[in-house]
Amino acid sequence: MEIMNLPSTLSKFENCYWMHEFELDGCQCKVVEPISPLPGKRWILKAEYFSAFPVFELEMLKRGYYFVFMQLEYECGSPRSLAHWDKLYDFLTGEHGFDRRPILFGLSVGGLYIYNWTARHPEKVGCLYGDNPVCDFKSWPGGKGVGAGDPKHWKTMLKAYGFADEAEALAWKYNPADNLKPIIDAGIPLIHAAATDDTVVPIQENTDILEKNCLALGGRITVFRHPGGHHPHHAVADLPGLCDLIEKSALC
Repeated sequence: MEIMNLPSTLSKFENCYWMHEFELDGCQCKVVEPISPLPGKRWILKAEYFSAFPVFELEMLKRGYYFVFMQLEYECGSPRSLAHWDKLYDFLTGEHGFDRRPILFGLSVGGLYIYNWTARHPEKVGCLYGDNPVCDFKSWPGGKGVGAGDPKHWKTMLKAYGFADEAEALAWKYNPADNLKPIIDAGIPLIHAAATDDTVVPIQENTDILEKNCLALGGRITVFRHPGGHHPHHAVADLPGLCDLIEKSALC
């Protein structure tokens, strides 16, 4: 295995894969190398929770994908956080030859990042995969529906987005579930895994609404629903099948 030439500190991820850690645009970043990279340096960009339940990441590393992460401290997909992702994307694709259409992976609140960034840059994304993703910040962290929300993170999010008050946030029209048109127009496939009994990010005010709106616009979405489960992670029964679909979708 040839280790990438990155200005970074090297360590091991899961005692198996070389991991580069470095700072970019004031944020801590990690790039985990597959043992046998696919041609073209295909990669996954994960939003939030680097070390949480890395079953999907490990499967994709085995398949030859780089695993990339940028620490953004609960920015909840704010414009400021998306600007950091712009820098990371330009750095990896422009200076290190990474594929120009990565797979974006959003676990829980990570859904806000992957959809918001893709709506800005649909030409730069191959596929979106959300694992119980937040599709409307009014649901989480807002807690304005059936979910409990998180008052502390709601306040942090209001500040990150630059909203003057809660009323401005509630009137905002660009949550992922409401801002699908640029993504659908670009033909980007959407894949979700969602538990039907999630009480933190309830499916009925997140994935269900996004799916309905996506189909109404003529978009492509596949949802793996599974009963039970408690947030944040619910393992998909057929992980290889899920990864096969994501790979195939990203190449379309």
